[in-house]
Amino acid sequence: MARRRTGPTDVVKAIVYDRDGGACVRCGSSRDLTVHHRVNRGMGGAREPWINQAHNLLLACTVCNGWFEDNPRESYEAGWKVRRPQLPDTVEVRYPDGSLYVLSPEGVRTTTVEAAR
Repeated sequence: MARRRTGPTDVVKAIVYDRDGGACVRCGSSRDLTVHHRVNRGMGGAREPWINQAHNLLLACTVCNGWFEDNPRESYEAGWKVRRPQLPDTVEVRYPDGSLYVLSPEGVRTTTVEAAR
């Protein structure tokens, strides 16, 4: 029996890769990249339909992905992680150049100034 797939589709992964410029959202590295969930999926994968959409996903190198878990306070402050019950499209994300963006489920990155309009 095949295992149930609980991660994002290849299409969504490609959207996240393009949106984040093929680089880690924390350090800017383009090596050893992985897709990071801002709101954790939980054991066995979450049932929420948005959990694997682009606004809940970031591109991160494996070093920074581990750093997010080891440094939760800083990770939540920068929007690299999001606490339930907040939704990821309501929490700004800091990118390596210091810019803050709101992410949409479709993979659009909007500056907070633009989002306020």
